[in-house]
Amino acid sequence: MELLQSLLLGLIGVIGIPSLSLLSWAIYYDFSRSEIPPGFDSPLKLRGLHCLAIMAFTAGKCLELLGVCRQVAVIHVLMNFWNPRADPSLSSKDLLFDGVPVRVYQPKTPSAGPRKGFVFFHGGAGMTGSIAFYEDVCSKIAKESDSVVVSVGYRLSPEHLPPTQYKDCLAATIHLIQNAASHGVDPSKIIVGGDSAGGNYATVVAQKLVERSDLPKLWAQVLIYPYTQTMDYNLPSYQQNSSMPLLFRESFVYFGLKYFGKDPSLAGQVLKGSHVPDSMRLKYGKWVSPDNLPERFKGRGYKQVPLAPYEPEVYRQLSETLEADSSCLFAEDSVIQKLPETLIVSCEYDVVRDDVLLYKKRLGDNGVKVSWFHVENGFHGMINFFKGFIFAFPAAVELMDSIVDFVKNL
Repeated sequence: MELLQSLLLGLIGVIGIPSLSLLSWAIYYDFSRSEIPPGFDSPLKLRGLHCLAIMAFTAGKCLELLGVCRQVAVIHVLMNFWNPRADPSLSSKDLLFDGVPVRVYQPKTPSAGPRKGFVFFHGGAGMTGSIAFYEDVCSKIAKESDSVVVSVGYRLSPEHLPPTQYKDCLAATIHLIQNAASHGVDPSKIIVGGDSAGGNYATVVAQKLVERSDLPKLWAQVLIYPYTQTMDYNLPSYQQNSSMPLLFRESFVYFGLKYFGKDPSLAGQVLKGSHVPDSMRLKYGKWVSPDNLPERFKGRGYKQVPLAPYEPEVYRQLSETLEADSSCLFAEDSVIQKLPETLIVSCEYDVVRDDVLLYKKRLGDNGVKVSWFHVENGFHGMINFFKGFIFAFPAAVELMDSIVDFVKNL
């Protein structure tokens, strides 16, 4: 990995993309494309963070076009420079759970009995992110909730296409349930959770486990701004936050297609909804409808846009994206009704905000106990920015505190 880091960073200089040019491009792109709503309280800080992300993705795209490596490989390397230190109050071990890499965090202080277990799935669109990148997040949860946290290093796309990701997460969760005692965990008090794509995997894992009569039931799930449907990209939050860093509406669909190994040129049809058959519109429309959203989320210039006419060839290429294994909102009521107590977190300035709200409603309508935390100054991907450095956001601290409080009080 160190050799790859040196090679990639050296190549960036050799091919004539100096840092100043990258920075200039990033600043231009951010100010010409981003639209940060007036209500957001830290616009300059967010723009700075966004510029760093643009530089990374631009460098990666240039190297991909030159045939040097994939864009996501560059992102992996650069993310490895984020190297938080382990909390001294915790012990951590890198293990394999049924062949899946995990890092187990455990408080060093003795416990009167088995602890709660929290299986955490990191975000990153299923193509980036890592155990190391989420060290601070998992350490904080373990330390402040006095829990054993298992951070799962599931395999990433495009080297490993879906459904590899959720299956790795499921395998690691089942391993912990079956071997809880050896890790000081109560098998009846196991929680699954994650952010963004990891939040989606948590929903799928929880749905898969409701039918496993041979295992103790999950105790709870913690869903941090997960995407939950791939049907309608014109819900209010997709319109209102379409150009809000760190996740644009078009980027969300573009990278979603790359995650599934599909042609990104299909993004235009997907954004219009041409990939959705009429039968699915009839069946799932009652769950995806903006009518299910509280009125206060329908402002900021929202206009209802119907799905474009159905194109069978587009659906043929993208049919798996509309299955419940990807679009967890589409699971049957008989599955939703059996899900455990849930904390669900949404962010006001997030394109997938309404995905979260729609799933929250489905859970509540089916009798699941739901706690909801809405981050008024939140944006997608903010969970990693709660620590006290230049890109720390107070709202990220609130988000992390909501997670810790929920786990502590279960």
